[in-house]
Amino acid sequence: MSDADESVWPELVRLMHRSSVDVDALPVDPRRGRAVVDELQLTERSTLGAIAANTGGLLIDSGWLRILGGGAPGLPSLSEGNSGGRARSHLVVAFDALGGRFAIDGGGLGVAAGEVCYWGPDTLAWSGIGGGHSAFVSWALDGGLGEFYGPLRWNGWREDTVSLPADQGWSFYPPPFSREGQDANAVSRAPVPLAELHSFYAEAARQLNGGER
Repeated sequence: MSDADESVWPELVRLMHRSSVDVDALPVDPRRGRAVVDELQLTERSTLGAIAANTGGLLIDSGWLRILGGGAPGLPSLSEGNSGGRARSHLVVAFDALGGRFAIDGGGLGVAAGEVCYWGPDTLAWSGIGGGHSAFVSWALDGGLGEFYGPLRWNGWREDTVSLPADQGWSFYPPPFSREGQDANAVSRAPVPLAELHSFYAEAARQLNGGER
């Protein structure tokens, strides 16, 4: 029996159809998806490998969460999102519209090997969210993002974010890690490239706490 025959993809499709939030599975060139699976030594028997092999990525909850897969216009593949050797410490598996990142702890984040962790623009630090990648995807599809982000979402965030390109995010001023930036309804917001957000928050973390702890 082949890896594809044992794929969890059909179950993921069922979960997406039952999701309490909107989900967009981006198309992917099968050869590109398979290349990502092979490069990262994944299997379609895992949620991680099934998403990479069958989608360019998942846009969840009006595109607020961007789960990485085989890669699509504006969204890097799992392998591209982990270039530079980061996978030795952790594997980045998703971005959000605020410039935050989710990653599987590979032993370098100091949380727990295999646990999905979040690095947010409000804390500038990694913290575990409980559970592995499959549980993370199920949690996101089941509406878990609403409570998780709380005051970092503003009135009208859905209408604003649904048309935001996958390679852009929201810049807050004052920023979320400041006391004044904790209430998303009280800040100014502007769409900027995600790469710019990631660089800005990484530099802020270096200045304020010595790095991405």
